[in-house]
Amino acid sequence: MAGELDLAKMLASLDVEQRPGRFTFVTGEWPALRPVARATISESEGLTLVVTVEDAVAVGAPIDFEAAWLTLTVWSSLEAVGLTAAVSRVLADAGIACNALAGYHHDHLLVPFDRVDDAIRLLRALSSG
Repeated sequence: MAGELDLAKMLASLDVEQRPGRFTFVTGEWPALRPVARATISESEGLTLVVTVEDAVAVGAPIDFEAAWLTLTVWSSLEAVGLTAAVSRVLADAGIACNALAGYHHDHLLVPFDRVDDAIRLLRALSSG
């Protein structure tokens, strides 16, 4: 079954779940973090790993940003248009940073940990507005 394409349907059924823990982005050579990375992004400048703050601290990696990991529970198609824009706009309007990752089944947002409650409230309001 393919994911949803219709933006109105996606927003109407949108909910958000928070993964337990605090997360951070680490770049550079951290071989001990590769097996525990929750996401990896290969860029021309090098590998970026998304790991728990706890794992980063354990190996002495710098913590520049502490994030909450939110998963949008709607299954959007990889060809869907507008979902990322809609959720990032509502967060941007509230001054909340939004770092988006797309998986096959769901979209994921890493937002500042100290703003997670605000982010969840705003995202859930999209489905009722």
